[in-house]
This record gives sequence, structure tokens and C-alpha cells, in this order.
Amino acid sequence: MRYSHISVAVPMLAELENIQVLIDLFRRQTFKDFSLYFCVNNPDGWADSDDPTQRQMYADNQSTLEYLRELQLSSIDFKIVVLDFSSPGRGWKGRKRGVGWARKELFAAIDADCGDDELVVSLDADTVFAETYLESVLCTMNSHPECNALCVPYYHPLSGNEQQDRAMLRYEIYMRHYLLSLLESDNLYAFTALGSAMVFPLWAYRRVGGITPLQGGEDFYLMQKFAKTGRVLLSCNEIVRPQGRPSLRVPFGTGPAIAKGLDSMDSTYPLYPAEGFRSVAETFALFPDLYEKDIETPMSDFLRQQLKTDDLWQPLRKNFKTRDLFVHACQERVDGLRILQYLKTFPLRRPEEELRFFCNNHRISLSDSFDFRISPITEINALREALFELEQSFRQRSI
Repeated sequence: MRYSHISVAVPMLAELENIQVLIDLFRRQTFKDFSLYFCVNNPDGWADSDDPTQRQMYADNQSTLEYLRELQLSSIDFKIVVLDFSSPGRGWKGRKRGVGWARKELFAAIDADCGDDELVVSLDADTVFAETYLESVLCTMNSHPECNALCVPYYHPLSGNEQQDRAMLRYEIYMRHYLLSLLESDNLYAFTALGSAMVFPLWAYRRVGGITPLQGGEDFYLMQKFAKTGRVLLSCNEIVRPQGRPSLRVPFGTGPAIAKGLDSMDSTYPLYPAEGFRSVAETFALFPDLYEKDIETPMSDFLRQQLKTDDLWQPLRKNFKTRDLFVHACQERVDGLRILQYLKTFPLRRPEEELRFFCNNHRISLSDSFDFRISPITEINALREALFELEQSFRQRSI
């Protein structure tokens, strides 16, 4: 299958200050055959809310809707579709709310308009990218048409606000340490799922049954579906640059991490110990041998407790008659969520201590006095840069 058209999905909540920049980025794209889908959304009732912040965000959304509708009537070169989940009577009701539902509605609209050969690009309104971005992701997916998805490399720009940048760098280093630790063993679930950095063909989205509209983490679970049913690419010739801004619109992720600051990082976003990742790698390496007979793996006790059974592997042998199918079934059972749950069972060291161990193993320079709370931003950013470059070298192996 060859892709020739792109639909871009962008959820919008109080993004008026970003929308003009975003539209200008699309005007400059070297690839021109694309459509933009915007979902301007907020809970119903915010227009008359007692909370001034909610009223302000509603007003921002209404101005965004007006701007987008004016664009639709202009002589702009690309198609714009606007989903209004903001105006009175149209906003979210009950538990149906948040970015997960916005993405679901966006993908549903694209699904209704397009065929299997449509390429979907998921973005956030605060994301910056090069003029060749759409061309790059299209070329990458056309070079690998059998692949289910692409996780585009990302990089959060510094804001110039020291407190905010310190928290953002701490969170990004957490994400890069986690991904690199899984990439070293070519784990099936070695990906970073960001809603601003996902690309997938519509046929793959339809095959996995679509997105689960969670309050947060919906991007992770969608990408996990893609990983379980096919290959996920990790690299193209471009990167996306989402703003590292504080936000409490979702329960976890970059925005909440920055909003809560460094004080909550060590408990909420710890750097999991190397021995935990080694145990995961050893367990996955034993899956082919488990096809023949039961073997104790480093994760066996944990899995027996989680799955509430002592017979972990025989039911899979019964249902999957070849070694390859059995191994894949094991990988589906011990998925990305299970890996994270398992890593949480390990005692933690100070993040600086864990980083020092990791950096020593990868010949990355890190001073003995390094500390997220007191080291200069330039030093923390230099570490981020080193981890980014190392990650890029691993990602490029997926091409």
C-alpha cells in the first residue's frame, strides 16, 4: 500500500495563542496534500462556570472556533474540518471528556471521511516542527508500508523559566532513561507514546479497534495495540518539539509533571533500577525456551501474583501451536503495562545515583556533584542532549 494523503488530528483546549503559529507551520509544509482536523473541546457548562479559569478557557475556545471558521471561508490551500465540542450544548457531558475523547472524535471523523490508505498524523497545538515534517513521515511510512505506526522523535525546547525548565528536563530524562533501558534489549514495548508525535495508517487503526478514550495515557495504550499487532517504527528524518509547559488538564504526563515540580518527581517519575530492566530482558529471552517446558523467569513470581494463577504458560502452549506464535502470545501477556508494574516492585535509588550508573555504562560524562535541584540548567540540559543523541542512534535501528 502506498500513502498519498495525510489527515492531521489536533485536539484544542484554550490554544488560541498557538493556533496562528500552527497554521503558519502548515502553510510552509513542502508536502501539500493534507487535511487538518481540529477538535475544539471543553466540558459543557464552562460558559457559566463559577470557576473563572473555566470561563476563560471556554472564551478562548470560542475565539479559536471563530478563527478556524474564518479560515474555512478563506482561500487557504488545504481542507480544514472543525469539530465543535465546546459551544453550549456541544461540550463534554459526564465522564466523556478530556484529550482522550477529543482524539477519539478526531480519529472517528477521519475514519468516516477516508479510506484504508489514509495516513493519520496526531499532533498537539503547541507543537513545532520543520517545513519538511509531513513529507518526512509520509516517505518513512511509504518505505515501510507494512508497519502499523511511527513514534516520531521528540525534544522539548527550553522555556527560559529556570524552575519550569528544571522540572521539564527531569521529566524528559526520566522518559529517555526508561526508553533507552528497553531499547537495549530490543523490547517490543520500547517506544515513547506522545499524542503530539504519533503517525499511523487508517487500516492499522481500524484493525486494532481504535483508541480507548482515557483521561490520560490514551496515546500509550493505542501505541501498545499497534506494537502487539505489528511493527512500530521509531525514527524518521524529523523531530517534533512540543512545548514543555505546566498543565493539569490530564492526570499524568509532561504538563502535570512540570506543574507539580521537582518535589514530586522522585516518587511519581522515578528512574527504575538497571536490575529491573535486566530482569525484564532475561524474562523475554526465555520465552522461546518456555515453549518446551516451564522455566522460572525473573518475572514468574510477579506474574503469578498479577495473573492470579500458578499455571502461567501451559494455556498458551495449548492455544498457540508453534514456537513463534507462543512467543508472541507471551509478549502480549507481558506487555508494556506489566513491565511498568514489575519495575515498580524494585527498591529505588536516588535518581542521580541511577543516572550515574547508566551514564558510566554508556560512556556519558556526568559529574560526581550532579543534582537535579542544584546543578546548572546548562549541565542538566547537556545530559539531556547526550541521552537524546544516544536514543536517536537506537531509534534509527528501526528503519
